[in-house]
Amino acid sequence: MSGPDTKAGRIAPPPLRDDCFALPAGVAWTPVEDALALLRDRLSAVTGTETLPLAQVLGRVLAEDVIAARSNPPLANSAVDGYGFAGAMPEGAHVLPLVPGRAAAGAPHAGTVAPGHAIRILTGAALPAGVDTVILQEDVNSDGRQIAFHGPLRAGANARAAGEDVQAGARALSAGRVLTPADLALLSAVGVARVAVRHRLRVAVLSTGDELVEPGAAAGPGQIHDANRPMLLAMAARFGFAPVDMGRAADDRAALRACLDAAADRADVILTSGGASAGDEDHVSALLTEAGAMQEWRIAMKPGRPLALGLWRGTPVFGLPGNPVAAMVCTLIFARPAMGLLAGAGWQAPPAFDVPADFEKRKKPGRREYLRARIRDGRAQVFASEGSGRISGLSWAEGLVEIGDGACHIRPGDPVRFLPFSGFGL
Repeated sequence: MSGPDTKAGRIAPPPLRDDCFALPAGVAWTPVEDALALLRDRLSAVTGTETLPLAQVLGRVLAEDVIAARSNPPLANSAVDGYGFAGAMPEGAHVLPLVPGRAAAGAPHAGTVAPGHAIRILTGAALPAGVDTVILQEDVNSDGRQIAFHGPLRAGANARAAGEDVQAGARALSAGRVLTPADLALLSAVGVARVAVRHRLRVAVLSTGDELVEPGAAAGPGQIHDANRPMLLAMAARFGFAPVDMGRAADDRAALRACLDAAADRADVILTSGGASAGDEDHVSALLTEAGAMQEWRIAMKPGRPLALGLWRGTPVFGLPGNPVAAMVCTLIFARPAMGLLAGAGWQAPPAFDVPADFEKRKKPGRREYLRARIRDGRAQVFASEGSGRISGLSWAEGLVEIGDGACHIRPGDPVRFLPFSGFGL
């Protein structure tokens, strides 16, 4: 890199440090897919691990693959209440003598069932030696000494094989999975009582701006209540992360620097809203630039566009727009999958599905658009106004309609891509 240009009276900027968010040279407007790919390629897990009992791991991210300690089911067993015997039964009438006793779940039959004989067996009972097939009790007549029924019946009917679900020594769950109640059932069934999980990602949320006051507080001329911080803290919690409330910072660089320092000490990622553009009072971007770790991505999207990214003392910072609608959309589309990577859960693209539109819209090329939307009668309705100042549209909506980068004319009945909020974890 060249040194200062003293003849022209200019000095060269320093090289970018900690530039994991740097865009390729010559890039101005960044398509949404390119921005997502850059985040996916350049971020990785930052959270530590701990081993906990199953009762404490719901919603946590698995740090390691989990290997089954025993098979599920551990033994071949009956899927129904009925009678067990060996082999297939051809078409026609059959009568089999019963052996004494029965097999029940937790009370297996210790003996062997001889060929041509049957035994009473209940759902979940281990198949006794000599039994591989079970007939439903509803298909049988019995006098207590023998049973009569009609075939055909295939060998292995109504019986579960040992390990047909999971074999001992096989991988039951993979690292990076966010544990669900069903996962806890599976882990319990395969004999696992403790698992290694990642610490919850700590997400610091900081609002900036002299115009902000706390919800419910008296607002003076030109002041507004802070809507972003309650929203972003709640979103972090619903994502399964640990929200860290860093409060509000005034438009003062020393105060903001102290807030960012505290956030970097307490969290793994920082979300700021406001102050991320290039104006005189945009101190977030100014401080990140001073630190040599600031990138402003001009995303080709609506709402949103400017997205400031950087590192503050090694902690990733997402500088979100101050408008709550844009802040929420940018969080869902960019920060949510990025935080999944940081949390160790991998990149999680939101589920989406095509539904018929219940609206008409013309769109020019060049930007991807996200409309607040909901599903009614199987069709996507969009909020009456696209104005990003209409916060009520976020409450009205159940998700987003994503409209691609090119020009289009959407008419009622045309398929549109719907991203439900539930798919993001909200």
